[in-house]
Amino acid sequence: MKALYLLVPIAPLVGSLVAGIFGRAIGRAGAHRVTIASVLISFIASCVILVDVLAGNTFNGAVYTWLTSGDTRLEIGFLIDRLTVLMMVVVTFVSLMVHVYTIGYMAEDPGYQRFFSYISLFTFSMLMLVMANNFLQLFFGWEAVGLVSYLLIGFWYTRPSAIHANLKAFLVNRVGDFGFLLGIALILAHFGTLSYSEVFSKAPAHAGDLIHILPGGDWLLITAICIGLFIGAMGKSAQFPLHVWLPDSMEGPTPISALIHAATMVTAGIFMVARMSPLFELSQTALSVVLVIGAITAFSMAMVAVTQFDIKRVVAYSTLSQLGYMTAALGASAYSAGMFHLMTHAFFKAVLFLGAGSVIIAMHHEQDMRRMGGLRRYMPITYLTVLIGAWANAGLPPFAGFFSKDAIIEAVHASQTPGSIFAYWALLAGVFFGGLYSFRLVFLTFHGKPRMDEHTRSHLRESPWVVTLPLVLLAIPSMVAGGWIGWVVYGDYFVPALRVLPEHGWIMKLGEEFHGVWGYLVHGLRSAPFWLGLSGAGLAAYLYLYRTDLPKRIATRFGLLYAIVERKYGFDELYAWLFAGGARAIGSGLWKGGDQRVIDGVLVNGSARVVGWVASIVRLYQSGMIYQYAFTMVIGLLVLLWVTRF
Repeated sequence: MKALYLLVPIAPLVGSLVAGIFGRAIGRAGAHRVTIASVLISFIASCVILVDVLAGNTFNGAVYTWLTSGDTRLEIGFLIDRLTVLMMVVVTFVSLMVHVYTIGYMAEDPGYQRFFSYISLFTFSMLMLVMANNFLQLFFGWEAVGLVSYLLIGFWYTRPSAIHANLKAFLVNRVGDFGFLLGIALILAHFGTLSYSEVFSKAPAHAGDLIHILPGGDWLLITAICIGLFIGAMGKSAQFPLHVWLPDSMEGPTPISALIHAATMVTAGIFMVARMSPLFELSQTALSVVLVIGAITAFSMAMVAVTQFDIKRVVAYSTLSQLGYMTAALGASAYSAGMFHLMTHAFFKAVLFLGAGSVIIAMHHEQDMRRMGGLRRYMPITYLTVLIGAWANAGLPPFAGFFSKDAIIEAVHASQTPGSIFAYWALLAGVFFGGLYSFRLVFLTFHGKPRMDEHTRSHLRESPWVVTLPLVLLAIPSMVAGGWIGWVVYGDYFVPALRVLPEHGWIMKLGEEFHGVWGYLVHGLRSAPFWLGLSGAGLAAYLYLYRTDLPKRIATRFGLLYAIVERKYGFDELYAWLFAGGARAIGSGLWKGGDQRVIDGVLVNGSARVVGWVASIVRLYQSGMIYQYAFTMVIGLLVLLWVTRF
């Protein structure tokens, strides 16, 4: 099986290299064939490994030793357990669908081969991340997905907005990665190893260790490590306040929006925290931070989604909100619920992104929903799949999003982690706005009167099969994947990959009340999340189908509040002023004060002026006149006599 483990990440890497290096020679068809074949091989191998792992066969070992320094070994290795294979299957399946979809979406793009090379390389990077058994390989995959996302977001590099977006994504992720690297450095310094298994086994013995970080108090070592690692997750998974890069990344082509925001890069932080559950369980403070940050993100970003009109940005802010739900689940020690929502979200969010791309193709790259409307009669397959995705995203039964989101809210409600009460109410409020923005997208885009120009309307038609087939294949698990909740969330699927202390076993207690999928559905119909989501959907129908004049009047009535939410709470402006402006001010001060005045003015030009002044004085006594020299000697003799007198 070791050869099969290697095949999973190596196949996309080979496909990427072939498409990237030999793209001109093999042509467009060759580029998409080789990359799709490589990802298909990876997906099939992942499915085979899944079956093998479910049979009880796991693996944790080194594949290659990079170097040895003292007692520390830096290795490339794999940890293949149920948590890993879940991510492997989800990543390769969604990536395969995106590869197929790209044939239709990028058909006329001059960078066709380059794009296929990038997305295949992205798949390789993500697989190396999730399959890692040590922090070195984790960090390699972590940085690799960040680098390739930079290339993909700025794929259309002639657009200034795309260059600004990929630079923003790169810089914000570097902020998070700094904390991530500090967390790994603390692990190496205090545990003496980068191996997951060794760190996890040693962690309980270090649970009470203190380290001095800032004056005025000591920190628990485990808390410092976990918060450092979580800062990395905040950047990669776009959690408040490091969320600002993700909406702007919509400047990249739609296929990569689906790949980055559905199942790969943004879920890397969620996966990492879940993988580190043996560490996070030892720090109540870290769990509380994770819980509160996730709840803030879930609620605040759902509100922003209601104010956006760019169809891709609505889905992007939806992603931010859903990532907040996953993060809140991790903070409540409901790791299985968070990972289950990661899986279901990968399917229905990919549907929404790819469906939005299908609409954009039909609308000749128009993305403003105010210029759409009535598309369901022209694009029935796209409409049906997007409706399924929106239904699941809103958390309404019986689709997958209902089961995973409801499990998270129930777990947070049962949790006694500090901040759980605030988190519960924030997540509940987010459900209402989730139903509102999900169906607002559907009604503005596919219902009502057509609002596009006559030329666009006359050319409207359903997208080709390479676009609609991935939509249909992704819509199917968006509907049925919720049926696995009993096994994945409340069962033993993640045992022993995820570790939860008995005193944090809220999800286990909820599992005792689980009486099957149908019982869960009946219970959900009586719960607050269902009625809140349904109310949001109903309000969307009322505002955007019947009283279409009301949204503008409401926005005017709540002018200041609406403007704050629409401007994303001003974080872009704040960061531009505080960090970008502050960096420019510091640079300008160092340039003018340090370089021009101190270095050039004092050290360089100042020393030259001193030498010139001394030379001008000395020059007066080098005149060549004997009487001046004699007078100088007499004066010098008198001074010498006066000095020696004392």
